[in-house]
Amino acid sequence: MNWKINIILIVVLFWSCQDVKVTKANDLEIGSIIDVSTLKKYLDEPQVKLIDFRKKEDYRKGHIPGAINLWRTDIEDASFPYGGMMASRQQIESLFQNLGINSEDTIIVYDDRGMCESARLWWVLKNYNFKNIKLLNGGISAWMEIKGSLDTLTPVLKPTVFKLTENHGMEHYISKENLLRSLGTNVTIIDTRSEDEFSGKLLKNGAKRAGRIPGSIHLDWANSIDYHGSKKLKSYDDIELIYNKLNIKKTDSIILYCHSGVRSAHTTFVLSELLGYENVMNYDGSWTEWSHFDDLPIENDHITKTKN
Repeated sequence: MNWKINIILIVVLFWSCQDVKVTKANDLEIGSIIDVSTLKKYLDEPQVKLIDFRKKEDYRKGHIPGAINLWRTDIEDASFPYGGMMASRQQIESLFQNLGINSEDTIIVYDDRGMCESARLWWVLKNYNFKNIKLLNGGISAWMEIKGSLDTLTPVLKPTVFKLTENHGMEHYISKENLLRSLGTNVTIIDTRSEDEFSGKLLKNGAKRAGRIPGSIHLDWANSIDYHGSKKLKSYDDIELIYNKLNIKKTDSIILYCHSGVRSAHTTFVLSELLGYENVMNYDGSWTEWSHFDDLPIENDHITKTKN
């Protein structure tokens, strides 16, 4: 008789769970990835701010309704002699206040590059201990795939109060000085650029010299996504298999870099948020900064071609 009662209870609980509707922004705090079907439920939620992280000209052609536009230059510190460096805490606070974002809001960010651009914003905010940020899996391509509507209107923004906590530890950040001290130790350094950049065959605009940081190994950031298709993340098992081939333990210290810390921010997200690696740092200045200083060591395999 007991087994019949248990079956009835399971059925009742199952159907009860089907009727639960999530309405609070705080419920988004489970996980750092959100899909388009879930996003649709939160578009009108006042405590959710949607950020379109693409170039302004692309944003103006059409964006997800209600989205605010940001681009790389908005979250950079322009005081350096080279580009791409992370904006200061004060810059981010001022920017977000002008965008009408509150400290308690949940931010959902999307792009058109497989979350590569979005991950840079995630990385900057995570270093300043702001954690209520989600990345839209597949970006605007995934939105258009479900025939989601696009808008060309720019939202009217009302300034708010946005404050980052004073207590931040730069969890996923490393400077060139600390990276230099790590050379020759048991730290794993991963170059997430293309093979041609890694070998020194290709020099991208903004860098002074071609090559790689000595001792680094190569793994293209785009291996984690369906780059030529949906731009969505590959399955957990597929991604884990990619990184398992590097024979790195999840407790090992890992330093990532690319050209300007954007692609490597994506790999930082994948390793720390999805796969559970515990000690992952992204080199902010990456190759743009490292190549700027003639006294910093490099390795190079090829005659270099320059690419703008």
